[in-house]
Amino acid sequence: MSAVPIAAFPVKRLSHAQALWLKGSILITFLAASSAPSPLYAIYREAWGFSALTLTLVFSSYAFALLAALLVFGALSDHRGRRDVLLAALGLELVAVLVFRGAESVHWLLAARVVQGVATGIASSALSAGLLDLHRERGAVVNSVAPMVGLGVGALGASLLAQFAPAPTQLVFELLLVAFALQVAAALYLPETVERRAGAWRSLRPSLAIPLKARTTMWQVLPVNTAQWALGGLYFSLGPTLARLVTHNHSPLMGGALIGLLSFGSAAAILMVRNRPARWALAVGAAALAIGVGVTVAGVQFESAAAFFVGSLIAGLGFGAGLNAAVRSLVPLAAPHERAGLMSSYFVLSYLAFSVPAIVAGLFTGQYGLRTTALGYGLVVMAMAVAALVMMAKRDNA
Repeated sequence: MSAVPIAAFPVKRLSHAQALWLKGSILITFLAASSAPSPLYAIYREAWGFSALTLTLVFSSYAFALLAALLVFGALSDHRGRRDVLLAALGLELVAVLVFRGAESVHWLLAARVVQGVATGIASSALSAGLLDLHRERGAVVNSVAPMVGLGVGALGASLLAQFAPAPTQLVFELLLVAFALQVAAALYLPETVERRAGAWRSLRPSLAIPLKARTTMWQVLPVNTAQWALGGLYFSLGPTLARLVTHNHSPLMGGALIGLLSFGSAAAILMVRNRPARWALAVGAAALAIGVGVTVAGVQFESAAAFFVGSLIAGLGFGAGLNAAVRSLVPLAAPHERAGLMSSYFVLSYLAFSVPAIVAGLFTGQYGLRTTALGYGLVVMAMAVAALVMMAKRDNA
């Protein structure tokens, strides 16, 4: 009997609405996995005895690997298709989570973070562009909200498990393994939203693929974007340790709550400003960021937990408003086949701000202590946000 050709059993693809939700959930899970280690760093430090600088290097190794992946693979899905590139990224992420689960030293953490960074970098551009392919308006909202929800869920979930469940450095990664395995199975049914085209090998040359029409806007949103991502870098690396210092409470839940406030505040702001003009949202984001960081700095200085957490929430609102404004300002300026390259370039600039200042903070913490470093770091972020507001006002009056 002759074999039945595979084509006789066509795969039923998900609808665009179903695909939008699935890609959004995958983006949430990727970002949840990236923030899950943050509340656990204090546990790792107590077990293995490494410095604040080493902690920020472990944290930043993820960001640098992600940057490299964006530079090399950022535009690949414009040529090879969104689904295949996403499936490859999911496979790498499963490897990273397995390494996290079995980590026995800081070297294991470094290896896991590097693999995770590469996987997230590959996935980020493919998912971001794919969401916009499916629906430009809803895709832009999901692109902004999903990462913040994921970051908050990962950090808060990991801290809750560390506080109340056994095996705190293993259970969270076992749950992530299950989630990613289910998403791999579902991703096989995703519809392809771009046609394959030549130039895949050429697209692997490291570059920032910012379309000419989007370049002026990119530089205009960059000051606010840099300030907000620099703040995020401090929170996701040294934030949990800083929360312990301010509150005098060594519960892992303090660190998770801090990151959760920043992240969920960002997600809430995105939903609140999504229908307002992008220019207005960018200005409001910069103002809220400056005010929130100012209140947070006061909380650190006077050891006021209330000011520390309220300021973090306000800063999170500013982060979200600025992030949404940046994405909405840039998206209309790219053709469909340019979207992955544009979004990868945006994330490269964002993650540089996310990682480099955090490493500097780790170095300064060893020299001057965490409180002094946090105060100086906060003042710099405030100054950047205020400077961005001044530049926006000058452009409006020109």
